Amino acid sequence: MMVRNTSLIRRILTVDLPVLLILIFTLSPYLWMALTSVTQESKLFTQGPSLTGATLENYLRLFKTVGFGSNLLDSFIVAGGTVVVGLALSVPAAYAFSRFRFKGRRLLMLQFLVINMFPLVLLILPLFILMKSLGLVDTYFALIIANSTVAIPFSVWMMTSYIDGIPRSLDEAAMTDGCSRFGALFKVVLPLCTPGIIATGVYIFITAWNEYLYALTLGGRNIKPITVAIQTLIGEYQVEWGLLTAGGIVGAMPATLLFLFIQKRLIAGMTQGAVKG
Repeated sequence: MMVRNTSLIRRILTVDLPVLLILIFTLSPYLWMALTSVTQESKLFTQGPSLTGATLENYLRLFKTVGFGSNLLDSFIVAGGTVVVGLALSVPAAYAFSRFRFKGRRLLMLQFLVINMFPLVLLILPLFILMKSLGLVDTYFALIIANSTVAIPFSVWMMTSYIDGIPRSLDEAAMTDGCSRFGALFKVVLPLCTPGIIATGVYIFITAWNEYLYALTLGGRNIKPITVAIQTLIGEYQVEWGLLTAGGIVGAMPATLLFLFIQKRLIAGMTQGAVKG
């Protein structure tokens, strides 16, 4: 009995208590944001954030007065388009890197990795000049292409590692039965890659959804994703904390819900893709 109690106390002190402290430290900012967003503006600076007299006034103002709904639509279009472009390019590229051995393969893979080491600010000016010359500034297409430049390199690495885990004999058997190389890719490899594709798609979506610098530089009056819209809620002399925190909660909700909805497939795709690489 003494040994069991000692083991229980040790587990609480070494596992449960540290995890609880980490959760409190991690979730407390979100709790503060949620409480602030439902607190009346008149009580916010006198009593502080609380559930007493909670109201949805800030959320209603966010959509009726600020027009946050159009900003959400812009973010969905940009993030969704980036997912389509990113997967359409990264999946075939990953298949080629996984199945073929050609001169310069390792160098190209290394370049994909090195690209992620540079800060985004280095690419803003060249991309802006390019999009300006093409007349694409303040369009969905400009933001989709810009976000794809960030998402595709790491996506290729993710998909390459995952496809490496699929036996080559399946491709060969499909081609022996009459499939072309593309037929083997679409009919054999892609169905087996579903968890990896989902994991990569979620990564691309969250990357594009949270992107700010490209949205600020290449967007404008017509295209304004939520990251830029939330920043505009900060005035020069005053900050409406109720609107700001409500915008933060609404802006974080889609990516959070998406992760919670497909977290099992996401974790399966990322762990299976990490087996080989």
